[in-house]
Parts: sequence; structure tokens; C-alpha cells
Amino acid sequence: MTRRLIGEILVANEACTQAQVDECVELWSAEGNSRRLGEIMVERGYITEDDLLEALSLQIGVPFVREIQEDIIDKDLLTKVPIAFAKKHRVMPLYSDDGNVTVAVSDPTNMQPLDDIALLLHKEVEVMVSRPASIIEAINSCYHQSERAAQQVVDTMQEKEEERGEVYTIEDATEDLLEISDKAPIIKLVNVIILQALKERASDIHFDAYEKELLVRFRIDGVLYKRLSPPKHYHAAMVSRVKIMAKLNIAEKRLPQDGKIAIRVANREVDIRVSVIPTIFGERVVLRLLDRSTVFISLESLGMIDDTYERFKKLICLSHGIVLVTGPTGSGKTTTLYAALSRINSEEVNVITVEDPVEYQLRGVAQIQVKPKINLTFANGLRSILRQDPDVVMVGEIRDYETAEIATHASLTGHLVFSTLHTNDSAGAITRLIDMGVEPYLVSSSVIAIAAQRLVRTICPHCKTPLEVDEAQLRGIGLDPDQLIDGHVWHGPGCNKCFGSGYLGRTAIFELLLMDGEARRLTLERVDSGTIKERAVERGMRSLRADGARKVARGETTIDEVVRVTQEDIL
Repeated sequence: MTRRLIGEILVANEACTQAQVDECVELWSAEGNSRRLGEIMVERGYITEDDLLEALSLQIGVPFVREIQEDIIDKDLLTKVPIAFAKKHRVMPLYSDDGNVTVAVSDPTNMQPLDDIALLLHKEVEVMVSRPASIIEAINSCYHQSERAAQQVVDTMQEKEEERGEVYTIEDATEDLLEISDKAPIIKLVNVIILQALKERASDIHFDAYEKELLVRFRIDGVLYKRLSPPKHYHAAMVSRVKIMAKLNIAEKRLPQDGKIAIRVANREVDIRVSVIPTIFGERVVLRLLDRSTVFISLESLGMIDDTYERFKKLICLSHGIVLVTGPTGSGKTTTLYAALSRINSEEVNVITVEDPVEYQLRGVAQIQVKPKINLTFANGLRSILRQDPDVVMVGEIRDYETAEIATHASLTGHLVFSTLHTNDSAGAITRLIDMGVEPYLVSSSVIAIAAQRLVRTICPHCKTPLEVDEAQLRGIGLDPDQLIDGHVWHGPGCNKCFGSGYLGRTAIFELLLMDGEARRLTLERVDSGTIKERAVERGMRSLRADGARKVARGETTIDEVVRVTQEDIL
């Protein structure tokens, strides 16, 4: 049977006109047939890439699929086809049966890679056409290692214990971390641990050395989980590998060291902050993972409920004053301030920040990185940026009297100042500023609002089920049974999507204290924070626990989670 021409198929599919095909055929001939006709038609905008691939699939009689579903892919096949080969040729082995293997390709006319796969897998190859972008996305997603990958590497290394005398080579860490098949064992192990942490959405990796064991733990949604326990004698080599990646001194084992690693994992750019400290059983390493491709969180997505959101939105649009966000380390304070800045940022507003470190890059915002070694501190940076005619200033953290004083005077001279403080609740920020040495009258006249926040884990939507609880548990967090929106309290028993934890992702709970006349009067009288908070609640402020209770009622989180992060309310 004579194969139909690609132009004929495109016209029959109404993807283009015959005149457009004829025009491109003339150009194709004029170029000496150096390029394919379909490529020229896509380049000139007459057809889309999908139109061309669909026509190719009809021409050679194979299926066309726009998106590759991960659940159809046999992960065992990926161990036999190197990722570098798959990326180079845009091919993706999908599944096999009865001596055949189905492979997705972007160019079905290129037979050489298909012949190579047939040799690698010892199977006949059946072809499925897909978009190059879909194939690359599937490669990047599925070549991530399984949750047992790190343990498998350790098992393999232990099987070769007699070869431990080999010298482990150190290689450049700027290449794609997924291409690890030919690395030395220690390099491969560290790479797989980082990959596994990224796959599980971990924010930190802990390498903890004890007397007789080495633990690798991941912090996921604010909670540490044990993931691996390699033999203790791998510890020194693993720490040395991390130090080499972070360009630290591998010979220095007595002093703390800090460094950074920039890696690429498929199409994701990841920054890693490295901290190494000496302990009595060896060096302890913590890696903080910062994914540069992470979607920026908007003000609407923070988790503020209704009236809190409306009040906060008005506060950040005021012309002057200090807005503080408080909470412990890792409670999302900086993310909240970034969301606020992003909301008010425009060409008419001059926004300058001084941070340690700069975690997100905001378009149109001048961001200064604190550098204590050269005396670029929060105070000095803030003092300098006030000469830059700013409208809005963000100070990463108020740590001392000098910074607090400059921020206070900046707000009183017509600037809107955002900053953070490490206090347990909103009222505690007032007494903290006074304890630093700021006069009560300056605090009362400059601070306009204080938001305290915590992060609570949200219930995994894939395994979310109703949970029977007694009325006493509900009342323990301030809920009545009739306040439950759908009549149920929910929880997650655990599934493979949430790695058995029952939680997937986090949201914030808030406590917003407005500096009204009563709060200012109490501040001037140097009243303790407990009294300030008590009076604010009487006037309608919702506490952290009460806000968390509302999220329980809405089915977003659990009672246990709210109690865990707001336990200071009952101490």
C-alpha cells in the first residue's frame, strides 16, 4: 500500500489549506530538501506540533498520545534504559507484554534509537507517537528514584564490602542529578538521598551521627521522618561528599561550616544551604532545600479566612506604620511578607528589602542580602535604604534595638515597614520590642498590626475519610458539633501519595492583633502580653487555636495537628 503524503493528511484533517502545503513544498524544494516539510509548516505557523505528530501517526499507522500518564509506565524498564539516552533521542519506554515493549517517541521516522532499545531490552519495539515536551516531562518525573532507592544503594554497597578500599572520585555537581547510574557509590548514595527528599517534598535533610549508627531524616511538612540508616563507617565519606559539593574545607572537622550548593534536577533548579557542625560522634550535616521553581504563594493562598484576609489586605495598603509577623522558625513568616509585598508591588511604589537570606526573587523589588562579615547588617542595610526614597521597606527580622529603633523611626516618617519577630503570639511582639529598649510610646504610635502564625499540615485528599470523635475533643479546641460544616471531623489514614502520613501540604493559621486605642493604652502602661492578648480576644480577636479550630471544622486539618502547633495556648 502506498504511504499517504504528510501534506495530504494535514489537508484532510483540516489542519491547513492546500495552498499552504504548496507554498511550503516550494520552500522545501528550494532548500534542497534539507529539512522536513512538517518542520517548515510548523515554523511558519500553518500547523501546530500536535497537528504534525497526529499526521505522522496516521501516516505510519501508530497511535498518537498528547500526554503520557505516569501510571501506565513500568518503572522496571527505566533501570535498563539510561536517562541520558532517553533524553537525547526523546524516547520513553512505557510498558511491555508478550515479548514486546511499547515506546513513546517524538520522531517515529528515526529508527536507530528504537533498534538500540530492542537490543537493550531484548524485545520487539512497538511505537507510540507523543509530543517532545510530554516525553521529557515523563522522563524527568519517572526517572526519579523510588522511595527505596537510597536503601537499595546502601544494600548494593554492603554487598561489595570487600571492595571498600577503592578510592571514591569526586565529580562536578553541576550536571543533572538524575544522571547517576555511572557514579561512584558514595556520590550515587548522596545524589539519591537528595532526589528522594525532593520527591517527598522535604524542606530539610538531616545526617545525624550517633555512637553506633548514622541516621538520615527528612523534614516533610514540618515533621522529621527517619528515611535511612546507612552503616556508620559511610559517615565520613558522605560528609566529605557534601562538603565537596558545597565547596567547604573537607580537612576541617573541628569547627562549624556553612555553604551552598546549586544543583539541577531534570528541569528544576534547586539551591541547597549546607550547615556542618562538629559533635562528639562526628560531624552533623543539615541541608535546607530551596526549589527555585516552586510556585510563588499569593496572598489569597496563604490560608487566611474571610475577615482576617480582608483586614490584612487593608493593612498592607496603608501609607505608613509597622506590620509585624511573628512565630517560631519555619512558621512561614517570610512567605507571608513576600505575598504581601507581591500584592502591593507596582511601578508606582518603590519597594526595598533587606533579608538574610533572599529566598524569593521579586520582580521590580530591590532586595539586599545581609552580609555580617562586611558589616552589612539589618540595621546598616535599613539605614542605607532609607536614603533610597522607599515607599515600602521589608526587614527580614528585627533582632536588636538598633534595627527596631530605625524601623520605628522609618514608620513615623511616612514609610510602610514589614518585618518579623520570634515570639509565640501576637501580643508578645509588643513586650519584646519594649524589652529591646524601644520606648512604649514609640511602639504604640508606630506598630499598626501584628500577625502571629503557625503552619498546620493539611489532610491528604487522596485518603481523606471521616473520623468519629467525642464532643469533649471538639470542645477542647473550642468547637461545637454544630459548627462542623459537613457534620464530620476528617483525617487521613495514610496512602502512597502522602507516604503513609495522612497529610499532604500545609496551610497557615493566623492571629491578627490590631493596634487600636485599647491596645495602645495597654502598651503605654507596659502591661504584660497575656493581658494584652486577653483584652484583644474579648474585643473579637481570633486566637491561633480558634483559627485552627475553624480549619478543623472546614475539613482542612485535624484536631491533633491544631493541638500540636498551638500547645502554648494551654500551658
